[in-house]
Amino acid sequence: MNNSTGINWLRLLQYVVLVSAILYFGSTLFIPLSFALLISFVLYPVCLWLEQKGLPRWAAILLCLLLLIVLVGGLVFLLVRQVLRFGQEWPQLQAKIGAAWGDISSYIEHRFGVDTTQQVEWLETMATDVASSAFKMVQGVVYTSAVSLVLFVLIPIYVALILYTRETLAKALFSFFPQQEHSKIKQILHETIITYYNFIKGMAIVYLVVGVLNSLGLFIIGVPHAIFFGVVASVLTFIPYVGITIGAILPMTVAWITYDSLWYPAGVVAVFAVVQYLEANLIFPWAVSARLQVNMLFTLLAIVAGGILWGASGMILFIPFLAIFKLIADKNESMRPFSLLLGSGKKVEK
Repeated sequence: MNNSTGINWLRLLQYVVLVSAILYFGSTLFIPLSFALLISFVLYPVCLWLEQKGLPRWAAILLCLLLLIVLVGGLVFLLVRQVLRFGQEWPQLQAKIGAAWGDISSYIEHRFGVDTTQQVEWLETMATDVASSAFKMVQGVVYTSAVSLVLFVLIPIYVALILYTRETLAKALFSFFPQQEHSKIKQILHETIITYYNFIKGMAIVYLVVGVLNSLGLFIIGVPHAIFFGVVASVLTFIPYVGITIGAILPMTVAWITYDSLWYPAGVVAVFAVVQYLEANLIFPWAVSARLQVNMLFTLLAIVAGGILWGASGMILFIPFLAIFKLIADKNESMRPFSLLLGSGKKVEK
């Protein structure tokens, strides 16, 4: 199976299958550890700067984590506050749904000859089926929430330990390679940090541009709270398909309540559909894959593969993983075919 490139494709396939199985079955361990690595690479320059200013390492790490927690907590607080304000409009929505159901019920009775009693019986049967399946869903949500809470606690601990013991971890990594390869490994580590930084910067640009476009579109068609709904939908785009659907429900409902017309909810759908198309085909490839200098095709393939193995977390994490693999391929002559295959074909300023 060897050829002129020196790559044993059968062995490579075996490695891919083995690594995929390990990643899939070890997702509970590897997902928080991967997020911790990403966050530690982003915080490392700030920690190093604080240490150079005279702060002890533990104090610099603690300060960075506190700033990060305050930032995330502030965003969550603003989101919850807006949701509570939106909840004040629920009585109007309830009345609107009741009136709409009355119209639909009358139409069904006159068009299909199904009286109100039969409709109520159908609804009760459907509610029973939904309740039985909802119980299983609630069990799954509770389990997922418990796991997420544990991971939320573990990730900062992982970040702190990685940053505090970074020299020890680097020495352990160097010990796996011969002495003459150490300078190359150092360069790869340095470029890896830059890669993660570019990834975070690219994702921030995606969220910013999508949020602005969503808000502008909703403002043009006259939806109240346009900026809030636009930003929420932008953040939810990290969940493909489902995220944009969840983000569209609230502005569609508000538009329906405000204008008493189906054209405005249809306008919300049109705005989000156009922005989602631009995000998937123009904004994301330009802001993320171009900065990582990775081919757009393989960026999308990495998103799909990450979703299969790790779900939504994999869709986020596998993009920088792919860029790091390309960095390693760039530095290794035997992996040159992969470097050429994954490359974007042009240099981009960092």
